[in-house]
Amino acid sequence: QVQLVESGGGLVQPGGSLRLSCVVSGSIVSFYAMGWYRQAPGKQRELVASITSGGSTNYVDSVKDRFTISRDGAKNNANLQMNNVKPEDTAVYYCNTAPSSPPLPWGQGTQVTVSS
Repeated sequence: QVQLVESGGGLVQPGGSLRLSCVVSGSIVSFYAMGWYRQAPGKQRELVASITSGGSTNYVDSVKDRFTISRDGAKNNANLQMNNVKPEDTAVYYCNTAPSSPPLPWGQGTQVTVSS
């Protein structure tokens, strides 16, 4: 059974940092591109960052120079380092394969709330 488990969310003040982690079980994704997505209340889910199996990364303009996506050596996971967060980053964050790779069942996500 394929399962994605996201963690690391929470309440953070504007300008602060968070590190999100995602672990994939039940499927080997080391050859897939992985992505972090977010869904804010009343909005559609959007891809904010992606990383290929070779380590090439891509970001949506709104998070460039603030967020960093990475994967560990085994590559069956994905991390998202969020720096200098803003209130507009408030959303539920999910990981999954990037649109260029076969999708997996969505996990529960992890809530990120940016507020003073």
